[in-house]
Amino acid sequence: MKPDWDKLMDDFKDSPTALVADVDCTAAGQPLCEKYEVRGYPSIKYGDVGDMKDYQGGRSYEDFKKFADESLGPSCGPGENLELCDAETKPKIEAYIK
Repeated sequence: MKPDWDKLMDDFKDSPTALVADVDCTAAGQPLCEKYEVRGYPSIKYGDVGDMKDYQGGRSYEDFKKFADESLGPSCGPGENLELCDAETKPKIEAYIK
């Protein structure tokens, strides 16, 4: 799986809207893994940083690529992505950035 994941990371390395990365939960990444309740390895998480979900799809490059192309991209946030926020989240972000 690691070579396929590395290939996907390379595909998305210059993406302005999606991040594909890996974290070593046994080293410096341990606090991040604890925060997102990573219990087994390898684990794949995706989504908004406030609502990470477990990836349940296939583990080949083709599976990863299809999922990433269809599911990763801009999400609610400050700047040009503010319009993607729901009615509850948008005012909170607006207040924070002012």
